[in-house]
Amino acid sequence: MPSYKLQRVTRDVERELTVILQKIKDPRVKDSLVNIVNVDLSNDYSHCKIYISSIKGLETSKIAAQGLKSASGYIKRELSNSVKLRQMPNLIFVPTDSIEYSANISKMLEDLSK
Repeated sequence: MPSYKLQRVTRDVERELTVILQKIKDPRVKDSLVNIVNVDLSNDYSHCKIYISSIKGLETSKIAAQGLKSASGYIKRELSNSVKLRQMPNLIFVPTDSIEYSANISKMLEDLSK
């Protein structure tokens, strides 16, 4: 069971990452409409997995993850300015297709109701 502090820091990291992603000018990220689905911070704050998804699909999410990986230094610096931790975690961007999947389910439910 994660501690209260870990949950609070994870929420803070997720909130700040959302703001930082809007500032990134890399076309791989900016043009792909990337959203943060989940943030998983390790107990010792050394690793942070950030699950990202794009409405355009999994391939677009993979391309955006490459762009975010190349901008990870900038992201870590901006994150350290807003979230005060002793050591910034290593950022690992994991592409998912959860937004596309949920859009397909929503479409199927609408078709069933008609």
